[in-house]
Amino acid sequence: MTIDRRRFTTSLLLGAGAGILGFPQAASAAPAMARQSATLLVDQATGRILHRTGPCATRFSPCSTFKIPLALIGYDAGILTDAHHPAWDYRPAVHQAHRAEEKRRTDPTDWELNSVVWYSQEITRRLGAARFGAFVDRIGYGNRDVSGNPGKDDGLEQAWLCSSLAVSPDEQVAFLRRLLAGRLLSPGACARAAAIIPAFDGSGGWRVHGKTGSGWLRDGAGQIDRSEPLGWFVGWADKGPRRLVFARLQAGGGTPDPSAGRTARTALLDEIARLAG
Repeated sequence: MTIDRRRFTTSLLLGAGAGILGFPQAASAAPAMARQSATLLVDQATGRILHRTGPCATRFSPCSTFKIPLALIGYDAGILTDAHHPAWDYRPAVHQAHRAEEKRRTDPTDWELNSVVWYSQEITRRLGAARFGAFVDRIGYGNRDVSGNPGKDDGLEQAWLCSSLAVSPDEQVAFLRRLLAGRLLSPGACARAAAIIPAFDGSGGWRVHGKTGSGWLRDGAGQIDRSEPLGWFVGWADKGPRRLVFARLQAGGGTPDPSAGRTARTALLDEIARLAG
């Protein structure tokens, strides 16, 4: 087991955590943050930590990794029914999308695979603010804050997108372990949510199921800084009788990377055999 016990500096906590969590910030822009990487790998059956390095206890915006808990919520609420229903049409007058794969009829499997933001927002709108907040609180996800950006009343559509909701790698793994064990909301909803998570081939014969998330950190003035990328890859990996749960986070560095989640995914897939031991 590898554990990084370094104390992280105040500048890291302000640059990576404070803006997302809504803590007071200095008026001037913060200096570029040194690139940080956090990796947590845990045995699903025993909870034994196999690898833990980087700021695993620090909370960041979940970005599109929130589609995993949102799938669980959607199935438990009856808004989602199975892997391919409901299928909703993309409506340019209502939905915002930039990629071709988002601008078409989308079902739950497509939603997770193509990371379709407007489909997430359809689910949260149908839940409504009160039910949405109650579900996030009930599953104990991260800081449970779905208020959205201050003064904008946009929590239903933006809370998980570099806004108020924040979660640490430690919390991501704890959530996933409970999901896979069927101990959140209902066993049926847990199973259906897990079934639609994309799968990839990892090194050493590992089959890896996971969701990426890409975004940006905030500067000292609380504004999105597109030169400071935030990338996640969270999920689980199977090989024979073994199942491991993981979270990989990459943040900062001063180099724009709009696909930071994919960068994190590529690294984890390459390293999974070594990390698993």
